[in-house]
Parts: sequence; structure tokens; C-alpha cells
Amino acid sequence: MQTIQQEIDERTNLTSSNKLELLLFRLGEDANLDRNELFGINVFKIREIIPMPTITAVAGSPSHMMGVVDLRGQIIPVIDLAAVAGCTPKTGLNILLITEYARSTQAFAVESVEDIVRLDWRQVLSAEGNAAGGMVTSLARLDGDNSDRLAQVLDVETILRQVMPSNELDVDPERIGPKVEIRPGTVILAADDSLIARTMIEEGLTAMGLPYIMCKTGKEAWDQLQAISTKAQAEGKGVGDKVALVLTDLEMPEMDGFTLTRNIKQDPRFSGMPVVIHSSLTGSANEAHVRRVGADAYVAKFVAEDLANALRQALATVH
Repeated sequence: MQTIQQEIDERTNLTSSNKLELLLFRLGEDANLDRNELFGINVFKIREIIPMPTITAVAGSPSHMMGVVDLRGQIIPVIDLAAVAGCTPKTGLNILLITEYARSTQAFAVESVEDIVRLDWRQVLSAEGNAAGGMVTSLARLDGDNSDRLAQVLDVETILRQVMPSNELDVDPERIGPKVEIRPGTVILAADDSLIARTMIEEGLTAMGLPYIMCKTGKEAWDQLQAISTKAQAEGKGVGDKVALVLTDLEMPEMDGFTLTRNIKQDPRFSGMPVVIHSSLTGSANEAHVRRVGADAYVAKFVAEDLANALRQALATVH
């Protein structure tokens, strides 16, 4: 346990090209397949790993909420991740993963922690359209392109929204403010691998009156941007006549948001194009990475008004 925690502390500051550190863990046997599958979560989301402490049950808690734990004076909600995923632990829920997500802290109860692996995002394939009920964003090939050993990368955003639904509107048009005018014929190019995040982003952009193209991965957004540039050039226009701004998540299969932003900022075709990063990966280390790759703004998920303000400011710089 100490070794894994030390690895997390050492690698959280990793700055690499299109790579991620994935913490692998198990939740127990799948109810349908009778197999103990591997799951993964980005190390950047992990604040701490601890043996299962005493949990205080809370009356009226939502389904799959085990209760709360007092961790050095901070009361943290504990989610039964095995139950959420439909798995049955054989040895019990022995470990808590303390995570930081979208300005909040929560704990996920798991059966065991296996390892930390360093992967290229190209080894991570989108799981969009599979039968995972939206809880799995991608599948990681752990031993390279020809590997049959896979880890399921969980969609923390969707899980938290299912277990702890908000009583407030995700996007309130009155709080978003007035609609934004952009150059006619241009759109916002957005990328996010989480279904629920894409839904909320689309609602926010619609409330702002901004037309958009939505992509599911950084690679898809990069391919779209290059295709749009080629079309614009054929029409005797610049890509700025087609795309007003790029809005991107950080964690995405095939190409992450850091690499997408770096590609845009280093390509003369896209000179002056604003890039806004919108991510659940918060903290000073990630914000430092964002500055290094040249993003124009960084917004933590998900407060619609904050995203709207960041987009307004970035669009105000477009000539």
C-alpha cells in the first residue's frame, strides 16, 4: 500500500506527451460474466489510498452510498463502487480511493488495488456505444496494441451524477447571461469523452446561443479541425472563418487535451485560435501543465456560469 501511495505522490507531477498514469483496481466478480475484471482511474484524480476505515452510515443516503468517513477532520462521502458497477467483492471492500473531482472530494470503496501503469493515450480506446450503461468511457490496452488484457476506465462524472444527483439545474439560462455573438459561419469545436459532460456542455453552449461541433475524443477534434482547415483553404478562407474557439477536456482516449492544445498552438494554421480547457482534473499541478501547453483559459468542471464567463473572455480576444 505504501509503495503505491509513494508512486502516486511521485508521478502526480508528471508532464509527458499524450501519456497517462492509470491506477488499476478490482471490484469483485461481475454478476453476468463471473470474472474479476480490472478497472482503472487516472492517477491525477487520486489524492490518497487508505485501508478501509470505520464508515458512518447516514440516514436516507442515496443508493450505493455507504455513508461518510472522517478523514483528518474532513467529512467525505463514501461510494460503493463495486455495487455501482454490478460486481460482488469476494474478500470485501478493503480499500478506499480518496479522489478529487470537479471541486469536490469523495471516496470510492474497492476490493483491491493492483498496480499503477503508464500508458500512451493511443492505447486507450473509446468505449462509446458499448453495454456499460455510460459508466465506462474507455478501454485501456495494458500491454500494447496487440494486448487482450484490458482495463475499464470508469466515467467518474457519470457515476457521481448517478449516485449524488444535484437538486439544481445544471444549466440555468438566466444565470448563464445574455447570448454571445460570434462571427457568422463560425462554431465552437468541443471535445469530451464523458456522455454526461457532453450533454451539459451542449446545454450551456445552446443557452449562450453558440453553434458547436461536439467530438468524443481529442483525436476526433484534431481530425475535425484539420479537415475544416483544408476546406477553408479551398474556399480561400482561414480556419478562423470556420472555428471561433476550441473547448476541450483533458482526459480523453487516443489523444488527451494537453496534446490537442499543444498541436493547435504549435501549428501556424491555427495561430490566434483560443483554446479553453474544461476539466475535472483540478489542482496546481494540472493548471501548471495547462499554462505550459499554451491554453488561453482553464475551467474546472462543472459550473455552467464559470464556463460561460471563460468562453466570453476567450471569444472577446478573437478578431
